[in-house]
Amino acid sequence: MEFNQDSKTIQLCIQGMELEGQGQPSAALLLFQQALDVANNNTDKFTAAHYIARHQNSVADKLKWDEIALQLALNIDDDTVKSTYPSLYLNVAKCYEDLGNHANALKHYELANSFTHFLPDDGYGNMIRAGIWQGMKRIS
Repeated sequence: MEFNQDSKTIQLCIQGMELEGQGQPSAALLLFQQALDVANNNTDKFTAAHYIARHQNSVADKLKWDEIALQLALNIDDDTVKSTYPSLYLNVAKCYEDLGNHANALKHYELANSFTHFLPDDGYGNMIRAGIWQGMKRIS
């Protein structure tokens, strides 16, 4: 999936990731929230929501933002976004697992698994596949 580097949302997310790398998560979260505020399409909104989810203090809040990111991604009319589905479903599944809701966790791990053919055959793709399989194994 390609992102529009000229997008103000994407630029803010890049700056937020840089702050994450510098150990400034609170400042990064502010940039991700600003990114969501200026987003004008589902691709930008999904991207910002994904990064906001990473900075939540509770599993319930993380789940909320992971579900928002997933819903936004599902509403993007571009097949290239399907490569993000396994990771997004994995994030939601792990939240449900952490909350002790194994039925919903399994459902989302299975949904993640159903889209793995869209993942690249590289280190990233292998990491996501392994996360899905490990999650399914933990709750089986």
